[in-house]
This record gives sequence, structure tokens and C-alpha cells, in this order.
Amino acid sequence: MSDRKILVTSALPYANGPIHLGHLVEYIQTDIWVRFQKMRGHQCYYVCADDTHGTPIMLRADREGITPEQLIAGVEQQHRADFSEFGVAFDHYHSTHSEENKTLSSAIYKSLRDGGHISSRSITQAYDPVKNMFLPDRFIKGDCPKCGATDQYGDNCEACGATYSPMELKNAVSAISGEKPIEKDSVHYFFNLGHFAEMLSDWTKAGHLQPEVSNKMAEWLENGLQEWDISRDAPYFGFEIPDAPGKYFYVWLDAPIGYMASFKALCDKQGLTFDEFWQKDSTAELYHFIGKDIIYFHALFWPAMLYGADYRTPSAIFAHGFLTVNGEKMSKSRGTFIKARTYLEHLNPEYLRYYFAAKLSAGVDDIDLSFDDFTQRVNSDLVGKVVNIASRCSGFITKRFDGLLAAECAEPALFQQFIDANTSIAELYENREFGKAMREIMALADKANQYIDDKKPWLIAKEEGKDAELHAVCSMGVNLFRLLVAYLRPVIPTLATNAESFLNIEPQAWPSNATALLNHHINSFTPLMTRVEADKIAAIVEASKENLEKTPPVVKAKAEKKPAENTVTSNEAIAEAIDIEDFAKIDLRIARIIKAQSVEGAEKLLQLTVDIGGETRNIFAGIKSAYSAEDLEGKLTVVVANLKPRKMRFGVSEGMALAAGPGGKEIWLLSPDEGAKSGMRVK
Repeated sequence: MSDRKILVTSALPYANGPIHLGHLVEYIQTDIWVRFQKMRGHQCYYVCADDTHGTPIMLRADREGITPEQLIAGVEQQHRADFSEFGVAFDHYHSTHSEENKTLSSAIYKSLRDGGHISSRSITQAYDPVKNMFLPDRFIKGDCPKCGATDQYGDNCEACGATYSPMELKNAVSAISGEKPIEKDSVHYFFNLGHFAEMLSDWTKAGHLQPEVSNKMAEWLENGLQEWDISRDAPYFGFEIPDAPGKYFYVWLDAPIGYMASFKALCDKQGLTFDEFWQKDSTAELYHFIGKDIIYFHALFWPAMLYGADYRTPSAIFAHGFLTVNGEKMSKSRGTFIKARTYLEHLNPEYLRYYFAAKLSAGVDDIDLSFDDFTQRVNSDLVGKVVNIASRCSGFITKRFDGLLAAECAEPALFQQFIDANTSIAELYENREFGKAMREIMALADKANQYIDDKKPWLIAKEEGKDAELHAVCSMGVNLFRLLVAYLRPVIPTLATNAESFLNIEPQAWPSNATALLNHHINSFTPLMTRVEADKIAAIVEASKENLEKTPPVVKAKAEKKPAENTVTSNEAIAEAIDIEDFAKIDLRIARIIKAQSVEGAEKLLQLTVDIGGETRNIFAGIKSAYSAEDLEGKLTVVVANLKPRKMRFGVSEGMALAAGPGGKEIWLLSPDEGAKSGMRVK
């Protein structure tokens, strides 16, 4: 056993929704690295947990008529199942809503407070007078005070990048009730991050971060560190702050402490020593794998909290980029916002593990899942190169030699060449250069296949007196296959386990000192992996598309960044072509918008009352990101007048308003010339 002691975490998935392929980039990346460390004989532990606290969890549970505890318990079961089937092997998976986390969060807070790093003061906040609760920044929407962009969150503008306080928003409304927020004072607690400016300046430059991340931290540090509001007012789902009734820890305080809590639970289960990994002078290694969108919390707040509470800081934080699909952001309308469960219903999870490995590097660049490249790479590399070696050689061993491999290695130099490659491949794994490691492994697979092509065992088998040569060649092929499987074991563990069963061997360690399997019985070969089939990918895309039957009334030309709630986000989602006769049945009418108003509980919807010529209709349209209700009253638009009324959660929608645009604030109602009249048909 190595003397390296390693604790590894991935960012905690939020317990407010399912795992999707974008999430899996991180968990697969981390799992590969951990499996590699364990193959090398290191004492390595991988812990994670569901991130369970905060306003969104509380509000969703309220909408569903269940307790937050019931909600997070159900989501945790789903998360665990998805991770398990994708081969993500945590040593322990926990919840931030745990006694361990409550104890540790309170202790760390008290330590920071007693050290003079916590202050309190009264602040003015936005308050929802209908829901009787203070509103987090992300639950306030309005117009940017700097550029005027509509439908912006209460903390920053996605259009111009400006930051501001929620009370600076123009035309601000509560995203929960649609009511205009009022101002209300409340005492809040703050972590004085600036106390740690010197420590953080040193720490962020000391090799704990990737170079590009370190540079970004330097920019933030140069601009000065602000106090961090770590409290939230009741009602809130979380842990109450010690000695502060009605005040709760902000979710981002107790979420990273969840790493410690999950490990504490593992320690209690396995008899490990918690302090050995977390005390200030610990010689154990601590690594966090995270997405680039949460660097600020992990590279500034987290090390400052740990340092201030007299714990060790991370050895390194590894950030990765986002996942794009076919070159674009994941889109529900295109069917490329794919849930883990949807993928699992159609394809082998190890296809995706290998594909992500082939694309990942040590940097923070985004990676793209191109379905064409995915199909070609899996079919060519795993099926065509690696598995094919065993397939080509095993039949002769089984049929002609009773499953017994030759007593001598036919090509010692070639075998040693494969063994020697372990050093460079291990270095690539260690440095998270998985893509380069896969290329090196596949170069070895090419050599193995070239050896078999050159020797042509299928021809040798037809010649009299060549059994010994056939035995030697095919045994050599099986031995090379065995080494390739060992190198790929961190990436495709299920295939590796099945291959080891075929080879009749124990689970392989890292093959730095491997010897050839000689005079060894193998089992009959069964296919280890089949080719990716195009119809399976098509089925995943189709199953991932937003169901047009369930969407109300706005058609947009392109998918928007944040799809409107219950709206059609792309006319490309209409997969089935229609005849001109079908199109002629659509009754397009010019309509005047008599009244427009927000819809309580719907972030993107406006409720329109329209006059289509002697008749009024009620229509729900997902256009609130581009239009305020006041802007629309009296305006003309085009509606589909003969659409069957649809009962929605908010009422009955009696038509469809037509709009176009990429989404966000760029949605344009298809407005006719102002000289037109309500009720006129559009042809």
C-alpha cells in the first residue's frame, strides 16, 4: 500500500432536479481519477453529497405539497441510482441536511465568530408582501438599472454584465408571486473575507489552482474582497445560526462543509481518523473537482473559511468547463438537454465515460459532445480496436487449445513495450490529461492490431503443422489485450471487469510490473461491447425534446438560453413535416391585446386577453423576458385562433400568440401593420 493518503470530492449536486449529461462531465472525470489512484495502490477516498438547502428547495416542496425532507429524500434516491449506473463509485454519498453537517457548520461558524471574522448589521432587503418572506436576489426580476434590459435577476445583468443590488432594479417584481417587492430591514451576519486577503493572495498563487483560474483570482483580489452575507431570514430550509433565532446559514456556507460532513460519516462507518485528513498540519492530500462557474466560492470563500476555523486548506482545486452538445449549449427543444436517466434507457454508460475521457484535459475549456464524433470514436476505438483484439484471438485459443494460453511469450520485446508505456500513461492520468492518455492507449491498440494483421492467424490456422505458431500469436494477442484493459480500467470499469472474467484473472492493479499470462486458462469469449447504433441516439434526442403537446402558446425560431416555463422553444422541435393542406387549416388572426398581466408562480409567462374580432380570448405566452405587461396593452399581434383550448396549471389557454427570436429579451411578437384590424385573417 502506498503512503499517499488522498481525499477527493466533486461539487455537490443540488437536490432540486435530476442529473443531466452536463453534470456527469465532473463526476466521471473525478471517478476516473480516483479509480486510477486506487489502481496505483494509494489510500484514496471519494466522497460527495446532495446539496439540499435553500429557498428553491423550500418553494418546490411547498408547490408539491410535501416537506423539504421528503423532497430531498426522493431526489437523493434518483441521484444515487444515476451515479451508480454510470459507474461513479463514491466511497460515501451523504446529504448536507445531516447531523454531521449541522455540527460542523455550527462549529466553524463559532470559530470564525470568536476569531472576530463575523459581523452583523441591519440591511434593507426586498420583501414579498404576498408570500411574507424576504426575497433572495435570484427571486427578483426587473429591468437592469444600467442598460435597461428586461427580465434580469436581482444581482446581475446577463445583457451588460453589470452588478447591482436588487432594490436598484427598475420595475422589480417577485418571481414567486409577481407582486412588487417592498423594502424591509433585517439583521444579517457577514463573513469578513477581507481579513484573509493576504492569505488568499499567497494561497491562490501557490500552485493550488490551474494557471487560468489563478489569474482570475488575482483580478478579483485586486478589486478588493467584499463582506459575504452568510445569513438568510426565515422561512428558509437550512440550519439555524447558533444564538440567532430565525436566522439561517446561507446554503453556500454549509454546502462546502458538506464535503467534511460526508467524510466524517465515512470515518464513523469505517473507523478512519477525521483529523488525519482535515487538521491544519495534515499531510494527506485534499482535492476538489468543480465546474468553472463556482470557482469564486471554492477558491476564495472556502479556503478562507477553513483557514479562519483552523483547518487545513485544499491541496488543489480542479475546475472544468461546461458541456456543449453538437457545438451548442444544451437545448430542451433540440433534444440535447439530456438527463442521465434518458441516456441510460438507450445506451451503454461506458460509451459516455470513454468519450468524455477522450475529450478531457487538465484545463477549464468547454468540451463538446458531437453525436457523430461520439459514434465514430466509440465504434472505432473501443469496439474496432480494443475489443476486436480479444475477439480475433480468443476463438482459436478456445477451439484449438482448450482455452489454454501458450507457455511462452512470443514477442517479449513487444510485451515489454506495452509495459513500459505505463509510466507516461500514469503521468497523464495523474495530471488529468485524460484525452492524451486515451490517444496513447489507442496507439498501443493500433500496434496490437498491426501485430495480428501481420501474423494473420486466420491463415495460419488453415496450414498443417502450424498449431504452435497459431497458439503463440493468439496468446500474444490476448496478453496485449489484457494490458490495454488494465490501462482503460479507470475509464470503463464494467468492460474491464467483464474482460477480467473472460481472462480468468483477479481485478488488475496498475500494470507497471505485469507479467504475461502463460500456460493460463481463459474462459469462452462473449461480446464485451457492441457498436453504437444511430437509432439509439435518435431515440435519446427524441425523448429529450420538450413535448409540444404540453406546451402553451409561443413558437420561437431558436432555443433560448433559459427556456421559458412551459413554452415551445424551437420550431425545430416540430419533427414531422405537414402537407400544405394541413397548414391551410391553421386560422391565423390579427388580434389586439386588450389586457396583459403577470402569472403568479410562472417566471416567464404573461396572461394576454386578446380581441380577435367580436370575440375575446385568454392566451398564456412565454414572453415576459422580452415584454412588460404595460408595453403590450393596445398592441396588435398574430394568433392561432383555432387551436384547441388547453387547460394549464394557471388556467385555460385559448390560442397561441406567434413570436420569433433567439430568446431572452430578444423575442419579437409577430405584429402586423398598425393599419390592420382585429379579426382580420392572415394569409
